[in-house]
Amino acid sequence: MRRPGFNMWLAALAMMAALPCAVSAQAKTIRIVAFGDSATYGYLVAHNDAFSAQLQRALRAKGYDVTVANKGMNGDTTAGALRRFDDAIGPGTDIAIVEFGTNDLRLRVPRQRIDANLSAIIRSLKARRIEVIIAGLGSLDLSAVARANGVAYAQWTLPPGRYHARDHAHFNANGYRIIVSRMMPLVEAAIARRR
Repeated sequence: MRRPGFNMWLAALAMMAALPCAVSAQAKTIRIVAFGDSATYGYLVAHNDAFSAQLQRALRAKGYDVTVANKGMNGDTTAGALRRFDDAIGPGTDIAIVEFGTNDLRLRVPRQRIDANLSAIIRSLKARRIEVIIAGLGSLDLSAVARANGVAYAQWTLPPGRYHARDHAHFNANGYRIIVSRMMPLVEAAIARRR
């Protein structure tokens, strides 16, 4: 004959056995891809000082289990991004931070074409259920593209001088540190949505 409370003990034991499965399902590493041009790549800074490396360190310091892949390419354009999209955005990507457009402007690509290419990138990411954050660099304001596509937006703008590399166009390590701190609320919100 079973003692009183035996069924409750069995139920508690079953719940404890199921707990590691629930925890491991939530503990999946969040994969972030920083997809952009030389500003994303970290032109003129050490690899460990680039945007993706600093973002990964900052997120891990706050306890997030993340990887941040650097898929920036010097000189890349929105058309180039479309061509290398499948190579840059690997399987299992959860969040993409997309920063393109300044090289297009330098090459005099019409703004309508830039916006159309960025919208195509966003649609492809969303079709794969990837959270998207668009970043506009300097004076290039892409907030309308982000708004039209229903994604988060950040402006990567810093005053000239001490936050820029020796070419006065790209960020230095301190500049990326500020950009990362400004990006953190958007990235953390994207991580929360993925969970």
